[in-house]
Amino acid sequence: MKVTLNFSPNFDTKKRKKKEIKFIVFHYTGMTTEKKAIDKLLNQNSKVSCHYFIKNNAKIIKMVPEIYTAWHAGVSGWKKIKSLNKNSIGIEISNPGHEFKYLNFSKKQINSILKLTKYLIKKYKINSKFILGHSDIAPDRKQDPGEKFPWEFLSKNKIGIWHDLNPKEIKVYRKLKLSNVLKIKFIKNLYKIGYPRNSKINKNKYNKNITVAFQRRFRQELIDGKIDKECFLISENLIKKLN
Repeated sequence: MKVTLNFSPNFDTKKRKKKEIKFIVFHYTGMTTEKKAIDKLLNQNSKVSCHYFIKNNAKIIKMVPEIYTAWHAGVSGWKKIKSLNKNSIGIEISNPGHEFKYLNFSKKQINSILKLTKYLIKKYKINSKFILGHSDIAPDRKQDPGEKFPWEFLSKNKIGIWHDLNPKEIKVYRKLKLSNVLKIKFIKNLYKIGYPRNSKINKNKYNKNITVAFQRRFRQELIDGKIDKECFLISENLIKKLN
């Protein structure tokens, strides 16, 4: 695995211990061009960075050594952990994102994601359930890496989690309404999976935000923020797999 060095000045200078690194967080760049994205991550005034950057041609750039905390996650949470920067490795993948004609990730990019992530998982003994997307840890703010990110494929390569339900069998439950009791249970399931709580914004709005984040990750064919029976069954399956 070839890695080019192009260091960003945006990181905490205090070194962290190897055992503190527990998460990998995927992002897309969400900018019109790759050059603009790289320039931003290298600009001291932007106050953002990542540990690794995967280019359109699938080449990998190391921007912040793993021993330091990069500024990629922002206000975030998972389980009981707040501010994931200090406990995570951030990987940016070149893609214009939802705002600028969101594209499929190329096969070459996915291959680089596989190689890099497997290396990091082995090096830091990272649990597969702690391989996350930016929208997982900041569902009220972020959409990346989005519903085109190959979570199901990665899970088959032991990167991240996925449900083991038959897609054709559960699709018949799509758009089927749930009782309020089961909707409440679904939201509780999301918190058990790890999605962060947020008491600072309207409850109904936030419930929709975390439902959308869940769909981008685990039900990528339809992102509507509505809790239907298909979503509920997927959440129940994930709870069983995680416990």
